[in-house]
Amino acid sequence: MTLSLISFATNFSLGASLGVAGGMLGIGGGLIAIPILGLLYGMDQHLAQGTALVMIAPNVLLGLLRYHQKNPVDFRSVASISVFSMVTTYLAARFAVGIDADVLHLAFALFLIALALYFGWPKGRAVAHDEPGKPIPRPLLPVIGMASGAMSGFFTIGGGLVVVPALVSLFRMRQTRAQATALALVVPGAFIALATYGQAGQVDWETGLPMALGGVLSVSWGVHLAHQLPAPLLRWLFCAVLVGTAAVMLAT
Repeated sequence: MTLSLISFATNFSLGASLGVAGGMLGIGGGLIAIPILGLLYGMDQHLAQGTALVMIAPNVLLGLLRYHQKNPVDFRSVASISVFSMVTTYLAARFAVGIDADVLHLAFALFLIALALYFGWPKGRAVAHDEPGKPIPRPLLPVIGMASGAMSGFFTIGGGLVVVPALVSLFRMRQTRAQATALALVVPGAFIALATYGQAGQVDWETGLPMALGGVLSVSWGVHLAHQLPAPLLRWLFCAVLVGTAAVMLAT
């Protein structure tokens, strides 16, 4: 009983810490959770991704609600994207659970490095706080949805990481608004991916549920912090997390 309580408290505290980080960066804490689960519990890439989804799914939903209060999301556009995103999330998740865990581990790390290089590359003039940004052309909505869904299904958190830099660099969207839109897009995919990984037996519920509880109670703090930080700092923190996580994964 004592060991179970210690285990619960440890996982709860881990989830709370990741909830703050995920709320601040708009990624539900899952990005950092996956390598941590591998290091602390020796989980392979499949099990780490599936277990992280237990925390990611409720965290991104709550994070979306908090971001929406400060940065109203265009749910009509998001709904159009989500139709394509949900289908490709399911297909990509089915594919991911069937490939070699070491291959998935390496692909995940390289994916993070590529995103960090892209997102950290100088983009010229910063987006002003009151700048409305460009409207997203309707023909591009299915493309964004399919790319987001494929990454979400394959890497569990990849959808948001693809959408955020695309919205900021291509459509001049503010960082916090882009993170809000990305969260709206990945919410349905997160639950679909969780169901797919769970069906494949790639979820450790005993570890994931306390993490989810801790994350739900702390993610709002991270969202609040995101709106207090300057956008350039938030962007570089985002890149630093990507590179740091990739380095840890390549070293293990």
